[in-house]
Amino acid sequence: MSRTDSFRIAAVQAAPVFLDLEGTLDKACDLIDRAAGQGADLVVFPEAFVPAYPVWVWFIPSGKTHRLRALYAELYRNSVTIPGPATRRLGEAAARAGVVVAIGVNERDPEAGAGTLYNTLLLLGRDGSVLGRHRKLIPTAGERLVWGRGDGSDLAVVDVGFARIGGLICWENYMPLARQTLYAWGEQIHLAPTWDRGEPWLSSMRHIAKESRCVVVGCCQALRADDLPDRLELGEAVPAGDDDWINPGDSVIVDPDGKLLAGPAHAEETILYAAIEPDQLVAPRWQLDVAGHYSRPDVFELRFHGRATPQVQTVTGLEGVEPPDAETAEDA
Repeated sequence: MSRTDSFRIAAVQAAPVFLDLEGTLDKACDLIDRAAGQGADLVVFPEAFVPAYPVWVWFIPSGKTHRLRALYAELYRNSVTIPGPATRRLGEAAARAGVVVAIGVNERDPEAGAGTLYNTLLLLGRDGSVLGRHRKLIPTAGERLVWGRGDGSDLAVVDVGFARIGGLICWENYMPLARQTLYAWGEQIHLAPTWDRGEPWLSSMRHIAKESRCVVVGCCQALRADDLPDRLELGEAVPAGDDDWINPGDSVIVDPDGKLLAGPAHAEETILYAAIEPDQLVAPRWQLDVAGHYSRPDVFELRFHGRATPQVQTVTGLEGVEPPDAETAEDA
């Protein structure tokens, strides 16, 4: 596929098999196959789809330590490493279907204490390879009881052939400098996997599309009370509406003029589709290109620190200074 060909985006609005890694991977692979069967080139899943968004953080008080520990341990057991067996399965599904896949996962970091999870957006190529991952920079409110903070070193825009793809997770999309950084790197499709829904969020999706002149994919889970396993005993702690929906979804695909191409999908599990012509990614920028002719780098300066910050940095010696020998050390 070249940049002169049209392409098709699929936004998956579904519930995971809650806190069941293998069950959720099975479902995700089936949904990838289904979307590819409808001609999708890019398949987008919601925030923290694998193995679940920890919905309890909004309802169980932080003082309920034993309850929260048990839930965190189960979430951790069912989370993924990158790369690892789960990403290999998802990559095989992407390669079999010949599609690009973006999916939200709970990610373990075995190199930093072996106990912290990150809210991560994983991008897989048509060949199944890991093209990139982005850890959420700032978990919001109660989410900070579950996820660590990403260091920003993995923020990127990736060229997948038919377009340049970037993304921010949920309320990261309210960080203007993060958005502007992606715009400046030439983003054309902006992914916004989320747990949020409702009119303020939908207005934000339309605004970001209009501002960036990108196609925006806002993708959310559609979760019902019945999706929570009885063994977790979350029924009383996590309230559902009269219609049994904990989160009705409201996923959308928005064009670069801020107009809805698909959705919002409300209170249903479904896949939204939108066909995109290459000129849609370029023509609207004739009027407004916030990282091009509509920017003023002579007036405003944006500096991005893209270095990783490991937990431990080993220093073996100071440059130009010889370590003391044993006799000198004893004399001292």
